[in-house]
Amino acid sequence: MKESRKLELKSTITNTFLKTVSAFSNYNSGKIIFGIDDNGKVVGLKNIEELCLDLENKINDNISPKPDFRFIKDSKKNIITLIVEEGMNKPYLYKGKAYKRNDTATVEVDNIELNRLTLSGLNQYYEELKSRNQNLEFKVLQKELQKKLTIKNFSEDVLKTLNLYDDKNGYNNAAELLADKNNFSGIDIAKFGENIDEISDRNLFINISIISQYQKTLEVFNRYYKYEQISGSERIEKELIPEKAFREVIANALIHRTWDVNSNIRILMFEDKLEVSSPGGLPTGISEKEYLNGQISQLRNPILANVFFRLKYIEMFGTGIKRINESYKDFAVKPNFEIFENSIKITLPIITTKLFLTTDEKIVMDIFKDGSILSSSEIVEMTGFKKDKLNRLLKKLVQKNYIEIIGNGRGTKYLKK
Repeated sequence: MKESRKLELKSTITNTFLKTVSAFSNYNSGKIIFGIDDNGKVVGLKNIEELCLDLENKINDNISPKPDFRFIKDSKKNIITLIVEEGMNKPYLYKGKAYKRNDTATVEVDNIELNRLTLSGLNQYYEELKSRNQNLEFKVLQKELQKKLTIKNFSEDVLKTLNLYDDKNGYNNAAELLADKNNFSGIDIAKFGENIDEISDRNLFINISIISQYQKTLEVFNRYYKYEQISGSERIEKELIPEKAFREVIANALIHRTWDVNSNIRILMFEDKLEVSSPGGLPTGISEKEYLNGQISQLRNPILANVFFRLKYIEMFGTGIKRINESYKDFAVKPNFEIFENSIKITLPIITTKLFLTTDEKIVMDIFKDGSILSSSEIVEMTGFKKDKLNRLLKKLVQKNYIEIIGNGRGTKYLKK
């Protein structure tokens, strides 16, 4: 047993555990086991019934508001497991401070994160807050709405329908982000030459509508990663990177990033790949697996996401990752996703060689549904192939990066990438 983001071990009882109670109440739940040392060795405690009462009193007296917790007592090992559930009434404070888990450590949150917790407790988003700038114009948004939705009369009522304005507070932060001019950060693009010391082009799109940021970024992309090839009397447009994938990456970066930090979305363009780093890690309550499988259930900026959906910049909420992967399904190279605490980086490689499947390989791939995890025996039953033949096919598909192996030994299963 080892400590983790969701597990803390305590050989004795001191008030330091209260910081972790605050952390688990604020983020993603967790448990603290008393009577086990840092190495996972059971050392036990005396009078665990009395200690549970003492722990309960410490929590009730020191954590505000009162968190949701319970105890599990093990009389044989003389250990106590304290289970703390993530609460709704954030922030949960210990001595006036809020805490979070950073790997196996418990640390105090900064002011920005404290503000986010407060908004979460009020069931509000940063984009919903009243904009400091109430003198806004929306020519870019108006043009796009007229073009995509054939809205002829752009008025205050349209902005109300899009949840960008209300009579009490006026414009919110989402409205300012969509306004022609704003005070927010944006997108920083650097095009490199033969190495990272050689920057051949630089574009900075800030303080303008995120619609304009999206459009101008696509123009830069097309300049470097699309070209025309002449075939006979025809001009055929070719892509070095699937434009469909890049559109999804940029749209998702704009609508899922944190806008309460003064940091730009960074796009690094290389000869063999393109990297996009977006401020803000995963939204609270979303695991890395859920994110990578396209199961996002909580939007960080739902108002902006709704506008992008209406403008057809995105097709459906939570499908961006699947669509990015789908764009690379016929190629040997695949996109890469890296999740950090305060950012997400997506790498789109150049598509140089199209990867074709043999007839038998295609039969195997066709039985995989999105998210399906199958054992070799299940695949044998569904395809009718003999086991030796199937093992050779699976090995080839793993080498071609079409499927990945989950588990080992008798528990080995396969997942479509």
